[in-house]
Amino acid sequence: QVQLVESGGGLVQLGGSLRLSCAASGSIFSIDVMGWYRQAPGKQRELVARVTRAGNTNYADAVKGRFTISRDNAKNTVYLQMNSLKPEDTAVYYCNAVNVLAATGTYLEIWGQGTLVTVSS
Repeated sequence: QVQLVESGGGLVQLGGSLRLSCAASGSIFSIDVMGWYRQAPGKQRELVARVTRAGNTNYADAVKGRFTISRDNAKNTVYLQMNSLKPEDTAVYYCNAVNVLAATGTYLEIWGQGTLVTVSS
């Protein structure tokens, strides 16, 4: 079975930085798209950034210029470097993987358990 394990969340002050990591476990052959979503209290889950296996990226307008997504295909890991953090970035951040081909089967979409990012003012 394939799982996504996130790490790197925590408490940071306004203007600070954090780096999130998400590693896919299991016998994985390929993952088409990996990304990060977030959900703030009382709000819907929204896309933050995603990256294809080829390295093409797209970002939410709210994080452009501040966040950078990257991935290591050999490690089946995706990263999110978050700089110039603002209180409005406070949310639970979820890792996402789309079209995962693994020894145990093909998974259309997998979610991590989430990691909390809190930005204090």
